[in-house]
Amino acid sequence: MSALSDPDPARHPQLDWREGGIPVSTRFDDPYFSLAGGLAETRHVFLDGNELPGRLRPGFHVAELGFGTGLNCLALAQVATVPVVMTSFEAWPMSIAQLEQAHAAFPELADLAARLRAGWGSDEIQVGQVRLRLVIGDVAQTLPGWQGRADAWFLDGFSPAKNPEMWGDEIMAHVGRCTAPGGSFATYTAAGGVRRALTDAGFRVERRPGFGRKRHMSVGVRP
Repeated sequence: MSALSDPDPARHPQLDWREGGIPVSTRFDDPYFSLAGGLAETRHVFLDGNELPGRLRPGFHVAELGFGTGLNCLALAQVATVPVVMTSFEAWPMSIAQLEQAHAAFPELADLAARLRAGWGSDEIQVGQVRLRLVIGDVAQTLPGWQGRADAWFLDGFSPAKNPEMWGDEIMAHVGRCTAPGGSFATYTAAGGVRRALTDAGFRVERRPGFGRKRHMSVGVRP
C-alpha cells in the first residue's frame, strides 16, 4: 500500500514550521527532530546508539518506527559503504513538498535527500547504499504481520507522553520478536515504561547520556 504520491492533504501530516526549518506535528505537538540540531541528534542517538557504521555489513537490516522526514535514513546512507536494507514504519507520510522544506535544513545531505524524494511513492527507494522500504499505516496493524528480522532498530516515534500507543507493551513485544539474535535498538527516550516494555521484550536495556536537553536515552541488545 502506498499513499506517498497521494495529493490528498488528509493523507499527510499537518505541520507548523519553527525557525530553522523545523517541522512540528500539530497532531502530536512535537517536533520531528531536535531543536538543538537534528542531524547531530540522529548521529548521537541512532547511529552511535546502535554502534553504526561499525556493525554494518552487506545485507544489514535496520528497522525504524517513525520515518518522519527521513533524516535517519539519510544519515545512515551518508555513512554506509556497503549495501544495507532499511524498513521504516510510518502512519503519516509527508508530501514531497513537506519533505523538500524539511530537507532544506540539512544542506550536507542534499544529494541523498534528492534521491529519496525522486523515489518517493515507489515500493523501494535507493538512497546511496541504503535500500529503503516504507510500510505505510498504523504500526499497530502493520508491525504484527511483518516477518522481517532487524539487526538494529531506530525507535523514533513521537514522545511517549504524546503518542503512547506507539510505545505500548504490545508494539515493543513485536519489536523484540522482529529482532535478530544480537540485534540492538536505540531511542531518544528514557521513559520508564518504555524501558520496562523493551526489557520484557527480551532486550538488555541500558540508559546512556542523551542529546541536547535530554539527560538520558536508551539503548539495548537482544542476546
